[in-house]
Amino acid sequence: MLPLDPMMSNSKIHSNILSTIGNTPMIRLNRVAAEFPCEVLAKVEYFNPGHSIKDRMALRMVEDAEKKGLLLPGGTIIECTSGNTGMGLALACAVKGYSLICTMSDKQSKEKVDILRAMGAEVHVCPTDVEADHPDSYYSIAKRCSEEIENSFWCNQYDNLSNQEAHYASTGPEIWEQTEGRITHFVVGVGTGGTISGTGKYLKEMNPDVQIWGIDSYGSVLKKYHETGEFDEKEIYPYITEGVGEDILPENVNFDTIDHFEKVTDKDGALAARELARNEGLFLGYSCGSTFQGLRQLKDRLKPTDVVVCLFHDHGSRYVGKVYNDEWMMSHGWL
Repeated sequence: MLPLDPMMSNSKIHSNILSTIGNTPMIRLNRVAAEFPCEVLAKVEYFNPGHSIKDRMALRMVEDAEKKGLLLPGGTIIECTSGNTGMGLALACAVKGYSLICTMSDKQSKEKVDILRAMGAEVHVCPTDVEADHPDSYYSIAKRCSEEIENSFWCNQYDNLSNQEAHYASTGPEIWEQTEGRITHFVVGVGTGGTISGTGKYLKEMNPDVQIWGIDSYGSVLKKYHETGEFDEKEIYPYITEGVGEDILPENVNFDTIDHFEKVTDKDGALAARELARNEGLFLGYSCGSTFQGLRQLKDRLKPTDVVVCLFHDHGSRYVGKVYNDEWMMSHGWL
C-alpha cells in the first residue's frame, strides 16, 4: 500500500479548529418535556470547539474586520465578554496569530477567567455593580484599551452587526433544515441579541408565523423596553445569571423580530440547568437552564402540533464552581 501524500486534501480532515464551528446537533428533550403538549427540541451549541454558540459570531467578527482592513497582521483583538465570546475569539487568535485582551465583569465564573488565560488571553476583571458608562465598567475599559493600543480592534459584540449576521447565515438555516421546516417556536436567552435577531430573521423569512421568544433576567431592561418602548433604569439591578439580560440596548437586539420576552429568576434558571443534566444528560451552562425554565413558564401557550426549538448556548464545565456546586447553591438558599 502506497503511503499517503501529506499534500493531498482529505475532506474528512479539517484544515484547522475554526472549520469545525457550526453544524451542531438537534436533540429531542424527553423526561423534562413530558409535561409539554408538543415536541421540544434542543439545538445544543456546546458541540462547537469553544463549547458555546459564540464561536460562530466571534469568527465572523474577526473575518469581517479582516476584510474591511480594520484588523491587520500581528494586531490585538479586544473584547468585553461574559466569557464565551472571549473563548471563540481566543480560538481565532490562536490560529490567526493575533493577541487578545478580554474584559469581564466580576460576576463571571472563575472557570471562564482561567480558561481564557490558558488560551493566551490577557484578562481584566471589572466590577459588576457599576453603570455601563462608568470608567471601571468592562465596556469602558475595553473601549479605552482600543483607543490606547496601536493596531487593535475592539469587536464590540453588542453593536457589531457581524454578530447577528453570523446567525442569519448559519444558525437559522441549520435549525430550519434539521426540523425540515416544521419549527413553530424558537426560544433563546437574550444578551447581545445577535443569536435571537439573526436566527429569528432567517426563520421568519422562511415562515412568518414562527414565534420568536426571548428569555430575559430580572434586573435587565430588555423585556420592559420591548413591551413599552421605555428604557427604565429602575429595572436595572445586579443579578447572578450569566449571559442573559442587559443594562443597555445593544444594536444587535432587533426588537421587531422578537414576539415575546419572558423573565426567569436566578434560582429557577440554576435549578433547571441541574435538572437538564440529571434527566437528559445535557451538561449545560447557567443561561441554558434559564432558557428551558422560560419555555416551561410559557408551556400553556403551546398546542400538540407545535415544534419548539430551545437553543442551549454553552457547556456546564464553566459553572462547576457555581450552579453545579452544592455549597454555592446552598449559600444562596436554592437547595
